[in-house]
Amino acid sequence: MLHPVRLRIIQQLGGRNRTTAQLREALPDIPQATLYRHVAALLDAKVVAVVDERRSRGAIERTLALGDRMAAVDHAELSVMSSAQLSTAFLTFLGDVTGDFDRFLSADSPEARELVGFARTPLYVNREDLATIQSRLAELLTPYLTEREDGQQRVNLATILLPDA
Repeated sequence: MLHPVRLRIIQQLGGRNRTTAQLREALPDIPQATLYRHVAALLDAKVVAVVDERRSRGAIERTLALGDRMAAVDHAELSVMSSAQLSTAFLTFLGDVTGDFDRFLSADSPEARELVGFARTPLYVNREDLATIQSRLAELLTPYLTEREDGQQRVNLATILLPDA
């Protein structure tokens, strides 16, 4: 999942279904063959699932959604990464968030500005505390993870846990 293209695909799917054509439109800088190769890798890892297929102009158009496996890098994966790999993954994450912020600014939407925010909060935790926080946060966010039909706007919540050095 740490590949920049895979992270961008996961972000596009977050809480919603998208066809491969919609992914191509949303990620025009990624060559089609590259996009399909990374979608296949995410399908193999069960991070992404096919939720529908239909014939479109002689080809099969797949509709994708996030799969059963949580689309996040867990501590076991992070712990085996080299410092260089971890740095690359983190910079990819930040670059993706920055790209989202740039697109938000380009849209110049007063309504969307009411939903933007960012802050830093120091916490004093041990591993058990952190597990509790993450569990309760997941429980709190669950009702808001899927697209609804009641006019809700999609926002991205990014979290970073960064221990003091």
